[in-house]
Amino acid sequence: MTDYIRQHGDSISFPANGQSWVILSDIERRIKEKIEKIGKPLKDWDINIYRGILTGCNEAFIIDKQKRDELIKKDVRSAEIIRSILRGRDIKRYGYEYAEKYIIATFPSRKYDIDDFPAIRDYLLKYGKQKLEQSGKPGARKKTTHKWFETQDPIAYWDDFSKQKITWARLMRISKSDVTDFPRFSFVPKEYYLLDSLCFFTGNDLLYLQGILNSEFAIYYFFNNIAILDDGGMQMRQQFVELMPIPYVDKIKKQNITELVKLLNRKVNDQIESELNNVVYSLYNFDQDEILQIRSNIQEKTALIMGK
Repeated sequence: MTDYIRQHGDSISFPANGQSWVILSDIERRIKEKIEKIGKPLKDWDINIYRGILTGCNEAFIIDKQKRDELIKKDVRSAEIIRSILRGRDIKRYGYEYAEKYIIATFPSRKYDIDDFPAIRDYLLKYGKQKLEQSGKPGARKKTTHKWFETQDPIAYWDDFSKQKITWARLMRISKSDVTDFPRFSFVPKEYYLLDSLCFFTGNDLLYLQGILNSEFAIYYFFNNIAILDDGGMQMRQQFVELMPIPYVDKIKKQNITELVKLLNRKVNDQIESELNNVVYSLYNFDQDEILQIRSNIQEKTALIMGK
């Protein structure tokens, strides 16, 4: 081991959790120090981070447009608790593809009386109370204190779904044919709710944060801080993503990133993405050698993923 360190690295880094250690070369150590010095963890920004909605029975609670229209036709009040929803597969890089799916949003925190929505009540009853009850019994949903017609989680943050947000899939699969389609953090407008396969955050500086999270630097960060699964998937769970250090910059630099992201949200453009990447690198004060090292690392990790 001593010979290996002498040949390949000059620094040993011990993570705070004490579970593992890594040997760093001088340039890797400099990159790490700059990230930690300049960056402010995502969770410490003026945002609120959540997981999407867990129904416990998507078969019943997620419906298509035809069923939505049918329920509203039977009872107009049904529209009050049916919301457009996005799933993990719908989220793209700088965008999303709405599949016209809807959720019956009977969140326990809203304390609905299902008899006020007879069409939805009758529809859910077709699946049987035994299947929808939250008792933990065989064939039923897991045990909670919630009612049979309610979603599995209380969703006390339901109002945040009606705000602009940045969302990403908790399990982000990387296509072997297009590894550059990673990471995928999408700006989602107010009218969409999100399934539990997604995480999201609301708050301030959304487009600035989206730009950093979708940058080339973010590929490097996630490749080196999140486990790569055998099928090329990435465990992009909240507890990992929220630790990513993001530069806290002045208003002008923040606006520069924001304007570039606005353009990318309209249409992805290689030239604009390249400009964004260069700006992000400058925010971390990386020099040219460090940028080359980051890109080399990305290439190595990409080859690893392609080989899985």
